[in-house]
Amino acid sequence: MLQPRAALYCRLSKEDAEKQQESESIQNQKALLLDYAAQQGWQVCAVFSDEDYSGADRRRPGFNAMLHAAEAGRFEILLCKTQSRFARDLELVERYIHGLFPLWGIRFVAVVDNEDTARKGNKKARQISGLVNEWYLEDLSENVRAVLDLKRRSGQYIGSFAPYGYRKDPSDHNRLLVDPVAARTVQEIFRLFLSGDGKQRIAQKLNAAGVLCPSRYRLAQEHPGQDSSETMWSATAVGRILKSAVYAGDLVQGTRRKPSYKSDRLVPVPAGQWIVCPGTHQPIVSKETFQAVQDLLEARTRSTGRGEPHPLAGRVRCLDCGGPLVKSSAGSGSSRRDYLHCKRHIQEKTACSRHSVRLDLLEQEIAGRIHARLTQYLSAAEIADLCQSAPGPLPASGLPRLYAALTRCERALHTLYFDRADGIIDREQFGLLNRSCLAEREQLIRKIAALAPSECCLSRPTPDAFPLRPFVWTLIEWVGVGERDPVTGEQRVEIHWNF
Repeated sequence: MLQPRAALYCRLSKEDAEKQQESESIQNQKALLLDYAAQQGWQVCAVFSDEDYSGADRRRPGFNAMLHAAEAGRFEILLCKTQSRFARDLELVERYIHGLFPLWGIRFVAVVDNEDTARKGNKKARQISGLVNEWYLEDLSENVRAVLDLKRRSGQYIGSFAPYGYRKDPSDHNRLLVDPVAARTVQEIFRLFLSGDGKQRIAQKLNAAGVLCPSRYRLAQEHPGQDSSETMWSATAVGRILKSAVYAGDLVQGTRRKPSYKSDRLVPVPAGQWIVCPGTHQPIVSKETFQAVQDLLEARTRSTGRGEPHPLAGRVRCLDCGGPLVKSSAGSGSSRRDYLHCKRHIQEKTACSRHSVRLDLLEQEIAGRIHARLTQYLSAAEIADLCQSAPGPLPASGLPRLYAALTRCERALHTLYFDRADGIIDREQFGLLNRSCLAEREQLIRKIAALAPSECCLSRPTPDAFPLRPFVWTLIEWVGVGERDPVTGEQRVEIHWNF
């Protein structure tokens, strides 16, 4: 009789290591699980492990390798010391232990928790354990945030790297000291700006003089002789320095934060909630110089025509080099045209080609594709009704989330039919799951139709028909623009959606 094949998964987080819990070490977990597998008569065919990874991290290399092996059917039993070693995220527990593992024919066993998916009536205990683990993570996140905020309010610098122009004090890593070499470059940036040079012109002068940009300068300091990057100074990098109060001796922290301990994304914090500590370190420029630059920046911002970014700002990239496309204008009055060009080409002509595209034509193309995307889910009458509501940002809980859910539902239906054809699930399971998916799909379509009139204002695919920017920033991750074909005149445009 063939022995059941078992795989072991072990995990150790930084928090476990700091608590010096010897029983949680990778080696001790592995020894415990090997002994248990031998007692059960199971053949251990693979061992997966992750060290210094949180139980909420979905990018764990060992964890993902284990999932791929499970899906490929390389083992039948997954052994963990506890369920929390597998994951502290309740969503992951539900998705895999209670969802996909049964479909893949995987039995999950947590030795210390005495949990085994082969035993009936054990599911509630596993769900309660998952909920407790998630509460632990949430409390830990709040405690860490409170400690970091306390350090910020006391004037301690908590960034991973010192700002350009400074270095961390070797005896106190929460204190900034002036880096004389980089500080001279910072002073020169402020001087050039006050003398009339724009941010792009300053970047060009720094690049021409061979001055390393902040990221390359830091790399050169930490790993001399290993700089292979081609990153150069840009108007954005110059602007970031000109706007930072750190160069006037003040610490401004807490400007961005994660909306949830589960998210890696950082969102802006309102200026009124920033943590500002004046006079915490030696300034590189005087407060008078810094304020004069802020006044000049504000004046230049107000005098740029419409006074607001174009709808595609920050979302358009070059399909060849991956760099951003930036706006420029030509002509005046009624003949004025806005164009987007590859930023790398502007900085260095040989680095990339122009990738020039008229902004108004690109906006029309994007608007048309958004309209076409919506017609996959809404009727012509429903789309026509969308123009009745006032323009505004799309709420995260509205159409984009529903579209994403509908797409996932349709993919699940597609996979379900293949699973039935391959014999992975029987007729009864197929019928139950199929009815559930179809009911969910119908409900999502009704919700989309009900929410659409109150959340959008799209009527026809032209920029004048609806405010493009809320749709772009909610529905689109980025837009790629290729170089125009000199023979046909065609130009490739790719949209990468958020769902």
